Amino acid sequence: MKGKILIVEDEKDIADVMILYLNKEGVQTSWAETGEKALEMLSNGAFDLVVLDINLPGIDGYQTLNELRKYSRAPVIIVSARQEDLDQIMGFGAGADDYVTKPFSPAVLVARIRAHLHRSNVEGEEIDLFRFGSWILDRSHQILSRGEEKQNLSPREMDILLFLSRNRDKAYSQNELYTQIWGNDFGDLSTVSVHIQRLRKKLEDDPSHPLFIKTRYGYGYYFTGGTE
Repeated sequence: MKGKILIVEDEKDIADVMILYLNKEGVQTSWAETGEKALEMLSNGAFDLVVLDINLPGIDGYQTLNELRKYSRAPVIIVSARQEDLDQIMGFGAGADDYVTKPFSPAVLVARIRAHLHRSNVEGEEIDLFRFGSWILDRSHQILSRGEEKQNLSPREMDILLFLSRNRDKAYSQNELYTQIWGNDFGDLSTVSVHIQRLRKKLEDDPSHPLFIKTRYGYGYYFTGGTE
């Protein structure tokens, strides 16, 4: 596994465990114990992935993520002791790609990191542009454009849109989408609906009556391309 990862964690013992496991995988790791330090490091160099704690001294993880997303589309995995649905929804709403609750298995975290890095590398090899309706999707820069209007997509939103659009008119359940997009069979399936809602807000003129990503009631979601 190759990549450059920034770990943002104020508890050194936890950071040391993550660094130990990632170094065994041959990954280059850097550590920041505050959000301010993390943003400084991110502004001075590119990282392939960020592991981010929420309870940080100074600016918290949510604020750090909001600032990070202004100039970086690197996948972000939140690692937090907060287990409430609202905390996870806030994290995904701020642009996180995954959410791991403490205590966690270091081996499982490494597996998730590997999946995110692999997915990012594969996307970089794909065709740059995809057109549907009046939208043009720039896959390389994760940007949706329609005339002069532009919408930024998070890496996970990009994954969902690419997968559904390549399997047009075929419905996928939340469980199937979680397996395909997140790369494993376990996790909070409500994550899928949160990302679909965010994606619809960016794609649709009226998210309550979507034209592109529709719901097949009793089963799941499917992509129409706006032709129905």
